Amino acid sequence: MIDDISPAATWEAVRGRPNAWLVDVRTPMEWEHIGVPDLSGAGKVLVRDSWQLPPAGQVNPDFIATLEKAGIGRTDEVYFICRSGARSMAAAHAAYDAGYHNVHNVADGFEGPEDATGNRGRLAGWQASELPWSRG
Repeated sequence: MIDDISPAATWEAVRGRPNAWLVDVRTPMEWEHIGVPDLSGAGKVLVRDSWQLPPAGQVNPDFIATLEKAGIGRTDEVYFICRSGARSMAAAHAAYDAGYHNVHNVADGFEGPEDATGNRGRLAGWQASELPWSRG
């Protein structure tokens, strides 16, 4: 089973443990136009590894290879984040199946659910938790 971890607990893990990684599984368009977690204050680099590829949304066949190329070890802590927590959960399961057994899903993702006006980033998630982030 993959645990949902709050954005704040994820930030603390990535900031405080040398073998903890944050992997953003959204698309390049989302990274550019919506923003990304900024890990510079933790002395870390965000790993960008799309789970699904545009435009059809097929699973990225190089997903696990990109984790390996980033230097993420099979025993490292890996936290997966997407827009709202669904794609990152699927990515975490795939990583687990590939031998990464210390994987977690960031609950509510980067933007979280929509509010009453249809906007994201205000109710829950990385942005709403006021954690460091930047545009693309």
